[in-house]
Amino acid sequence: MANIVFNIAKGRVVEYYNRVKGNDPANSAIILVPIETSGLEADSTLIDVDTLAALIAGATNEQTTMGRKTLTDAELATLPAPDDTNDRYEVSLPTVTWTAASGNAISKIAVCYDSDTTGGTDSNIIPLTMFDFAQTPSGADIQMTTGVFFRAS
Repeated sequence: MANIVFNIAKGRVVEYYNRVKGNDPANSAIILVPIETSGLEADSTLIDVDTLAALIAGATNEQTTMGRKTLTDAELATLPAPDDTNDRYEVSLPTVTWTAASGNAISKIAVCYDSDTTGGTDSNIIPLTMFDFAQTPSGADIQMTTGVFFRAS
């Protein structure tokens, strides 16, 4: 589950997830961004950024060799529903594989919302959550089995 929920996304993660799953708008997606270990700023600093461009503008770096993963409505689970038994709302990610992953070590994955994968820029991508995912790419596949990445209670 998320180590941080970015301030800009608090109260809206489920909304953005549902928009992607509902294909509204048609080119929306959840974007997974691997974040390098080297230069990683403190969560207490990163929580205030409002765009992916701002997240990776400082000392914090995107690990570009592994690359981003784009999750559209087809990859996401069914629309999440409130868990009335446990009085919460959870949102999950599918299992994702980075094939023959290489490059610098990573410590985290940023989960972001892109309303237009065909024409947007990093300045238009909204960071939702970020969680620990320490990996040292070695050329082998890296598989991420996350399950719940956000819970509101």
